[in-house]
Amino acid sequence: MRLALDTTVAGGYKSNAQRARVLTESWVTESWVDKEIYCPNCGQLKIDKYPNNQPVADFYCSNCKEDYELKGKQDGLGTKIVDGAHRTMLERLTSNNNPNFFLLNYDLSSLTVTNFLVIPKHFFVPKIIEKRKPLAPTARRAGWIGCNIVLQSIPASGKIFFVKDQKIESKEKVLNEWKKTLFLREEQEISAKGWLLDVMRCVEKLGNREFTLNDVYAFESELGVLHPDNKHVKDKIRQQLQILRDKGYLDFVSRGHYRIT
Repeated sequence: MRLALDTTVAGGYKSNAQRARVLTESWVTESWVDKEIYCPNCGQLKIDKYPNNQPVADFYCSNCKEDYELKGKQDGLGTKIVDGAHRTMLERLTSNNNPNFFLLNYDLSSLTVTNFLVIPKHFFVPKIIEKRKPLAPTARRAGWIGCNIVLQSIPASGKIFFVKDQKIESKEKVLNEWKKTLFLREEQEISAKGWLLDVMRCVEKLGNREFTLNDVYAFESELGVLHPDNKHVKDKIRQQLQILRDKGYLDFVSRGHYRIT
């Protein structure tokens, strides 16, 4: 896979933001055309680019109709992605046209791709969207409120890498990681999905493939802060682990013992 960005496509742009967008879009398009990138949902080696200024997404798969919005970020993934209007993003989370996110991270000095990943849309819930301060009264769009996507609030299973630290991941691994969490799309209620994602994130924090119920109980206080209306956090933890087991995300090893599949 070619990891270098083609600087010739951005020669007519003066703005750094415009150059970055053209460079990243060109890399994704050309890589897909060269059969190096594929739709993580169906595996098809094809991408179509929406016309410029499409309000929802940048690319779509002509086979399975999945939409993808592309974000470029230089000099490390960091903990946040700058996104658009806060109100618009929250509206999209409850709509049927919320796209998946491609995140292309590149090194500006060497103009090479460092990381390229997809965040499936079923990992997007309001708590990962951070509201930014309104623009100053002197700004051209005074009072406009943007948002950030907080990457550290997304479980690791929601960050599926095609390229990680300039290492290309296998297609089989990418497709399997995508399929593993598709069950989250079945949960339409935002609060219920938020509970599942928070417990998944706590399980990942343990750092071990096998763990016990008591290990997850250690996050009772943290989960209680995230879900203040629930006064029976331990009961909820057990319920979420059972759901994750039933969906194939976890295996039940023995009483009170689980394994990440």
